[in-house]
Amino acid sequence: MAITGLIRVIERAARKAGQRLRRDFGEVAHLQVSRKGPSDFVSKADRAAERTLWEELRAARPGWGFLLEESGEIEGEEGKPRFIIDPLDGTTNFLHGLPHFAISIAVQEPALDGKGPDGSGWGEVTHGVVYQPVTDETFWAEKSRGAWLHDARLRVSARRDLADSVIATGVPFAGAGNFGQWAKIAGEIAPRVAGIRRFGSASLDLAWVAAGRYEGYWEAGLKPWDTAAGCLLVREAGGFVSDWRGRSLQICDQTVLAGNDALHSRLHKLLATALKGD
Repeated sequence: MAITGLIRVIERAARKAGQRLRRDFGEVAHLQVSRKGPSDFVSKADRAAERTLWEELRAARPGWGFLLEESGEIEGEEGKPRFIIDPLDGTTNFLHGLPHFAISIAVQEPALDGKGPDGSGWGEVTHGVVYQPVTDETFWAEKSRGAWLHDARLRVSARRDLADSVIATGVPFAGAGNFGQWAKIAGEIAPRVAGIRRFGSASLDLAWVAAGRYEGYWEAGLKPWDTAAGCLLVREAGGFVSDWRGRSLQICDQTVLAGNDALHSRLHKLLATALKGD
């Protein structure tokens, strides 16, 4: 599959920002023993990566809008698409010297009638890139053109049985999320699957569902920049993404359930059983 110009533009920007992140990541271990600690350093690395992405993409696509994790929304010219960007998905991993984090970039088109299905002025997500700097892996997708890892076509896992499946999740942490709710869901899913994994980067969790490394994934409390590219990857790889009510939204963020074509509905039933009465 020939890579289109827009994907090349996005990947080039991601690689440039990723090069800086790799260099900064190499410094984190040295900062772990300092009195101040690495938190301020990592915050600067996050913002620097976002600045690089914004500068590169603005130069390549003048007039386009942006939705950025750190800087918020930057409106573009009327009728033009916008980039949805997470410059460092997996900040806690980065902070602790764990080599599992990614850059996530998606392109969202304006709604044709000026009002998207979610009530905003935005419609389809048409392009997505999740770049993992440490492994130098570029997961990318274009609407109706499939999902890819570099030049290799991605397909969701072919496993049909939950007992053979590995499911990813995000676990609520101090000050964020509903641990009791998560525990109910885990209590329904864990006894039925081969394993549950929590690696700490939503965009990579979704990319790995698309690549068949996981059979499914659930999480709550995310943001559009966490999931926009990953949702497209899963769908273009033949999987399904919905919210916990089963709605297939363009960007599922507050609640996300992804799975291959055989297991998404089964996971949804388990989730619904866990949350009955909530």
